[in-house]
Amino acid sequence: MPAVSQGLVDFANNLRQQAAPGVEVIVTPRYQITLQPDFPIAGPNSVTWIRCRPDETDEVIREARATIAPRHLPVMWILDPETEPPDFAEHLAAHGVLADPHGVESAVMVLPVDARMEAPAIPGLEIHDALADLATFRRADASAAEAFGGSSMSDEPEVIAMQDRRRRNLLAAGDRYWLLATVDGEPAGAGGMTLFPPHGATINGGSVRPKFRGRFASGAARCRARSCLALVSRRSAGAASTWMPAPPDRFGGRDFSQG
Repeated sequence: MPAVSQGLVDFANNLRQQAAPGVEVIVTPRYQITLQPDFPIAGPNSVTWIRCRPDETDEVIREARATIAPRHLPVMWILDPETEPPDFAEHLAAHGVLADPHGVESAVMVLPVDARMEAPAIPGLEIHDALADLATFRRADASAAEAFGGSSMSDEPEVIAMQDRRRRNLLAAGDRYWLLATVDGEPAGAGGMTLFPPHGATINGGSVRPKFRGRFASGAARCRARSCLALVSRRSAGAASTWMPAPPDRFGGRDFSQG
């Protein structure tokens, strides 16, 4: 596999979410809040890039919560290796913020645009543009929700309207993709990507439904990644990066107190 430059590593580690259609970003000298009202799960809604003095930690937590509270959204507090103070996780715990049950640390994987992605042949596997229409988008959403152990998407009109707004916002942004993998027509997994040319792209929310894990999971995931790299190459970006679970050391906290 081609070597990854330090520039690409820095891109993956230091990328900050920018405001976009459907994405509100609140930047302060001590932290950044990202909110997506039409994507009401912790993770996309987050508090990140925390840099404050030890005597400011409780104030920062209260201030961020007060900003988030009117939106009624759960958020993820994400602590990067440079978070200040280093014991910020302990202050979050004292305020009742729960550690992420999926793991408290993530590592970043970076793939150069010319990386070779070998994948086993899977009969019936197809990759679809999930932004093409609302029905495909909802199938991808439902697949991802099941894969991550979340609640299933309902058919309530307000939920469908919310999904359609999110799909339209992704299209309006012009730099985002959402893919659905099917096997013999049945949804098997989904994954998204945001482009930041010429620097690179991020792969988000890659998932495989439990039914298709095992012999299908690796092939479906690799085929999705290969499709993402092709899109990255087409848009003249250098690499794709994604978060991967890693052994626990740092802290990711889910804050549902405002939801």
